[in-house]
Amino acid sequence: MKLKIGYQALINGAMAQIETVPLDQAQELLSNSDTVFVDIRDVRELEREGMIPNALHAPRGMLEFWVDPDSPYYKPIFGEGKRLVLYCASAWRSALATETLQKMGIPNVCHLEGGFSSWKKAGLPTVEKISKPHAS
Repeated sequence: MKLKIGYQALINGAMAQIETVPLDQAQELLSNSDTVFVDIRDVRELEREGMIPNALHAPRGMLEFWVDPDSPYYKPIFGEGKRLVLYCASAWRSALATETLQKMGIPNVCHLEGGFSSWKKAGLPTVEKISKPHAS
């Protein structure tokens, strides 16, 4: 099967339209109260690999619903006007997600260069994902 456009072309197109924050700049943003790191990875990735301290977990499959005030799933943190730094494992999903949020009209959104794998490889701070106990 021949696709009209492949994943790499989608990522390249998104990268040309969005802001990518280098690791050193992202590390400085970590202590900025006007910045929210948004982890869009699957919960199993967070439990296995950890996450950036104080990051908000917003699963990729729910992101558009969480940022839209007209959605029944809206999360007010996305309407506070803070800078959003999206990240995933390798900066592929976050590039596509950042482009989508820009198209939706979300201001001040960018993504992390190289994703969480680059963050972790650089020895930058991480924390364990704390699992919430299941209701019995």
